[in-house]
Amino acid sequence: MQTHEPLTAAESSELAGVFKALGDPVRLRLLSLIAAHEGGEACVCDLTGAFELSQPTISHHLKVLREAGLVTSERRATWVYYTVVPARVQLLADVLVPADATRAGRTASSCCAPTDAEVPA
Repeated sequence: MQTHEPLTAAESSELAGVFKALGDPVRLRLLSLIAAHEGGEACVCDLTGAFELSQPTISHHLKVLREAGLVTSERRATWVYYTVVPARVQLLADVLVPADATRAGRTASSCCAPTDAEVPA
């Protein structure tokens, strides 16, 4: 997916689902907790205590994050460990951060920039 270029319809549709996954405060906090955890990896047992929600509800939210490609999971014995996918999170950031002025086309020759004739002397 290209960054700093307008998104295609397909890219917009895909990323809208990812942003929707983060639109829930519980999921946004879960992603933040995992990212802030030592090594960027957290056991589900370390996450459930941060919420007043049942374990199945936490598992559901983690599944949504996993399906959105924001985290991966690995079962180790009886516990599941979650890791943030940095490239996926960076992609979201890239879409939101504006291109620099020259790449965005905001130069004197831009159709929206004032011409010399329009600039007061």
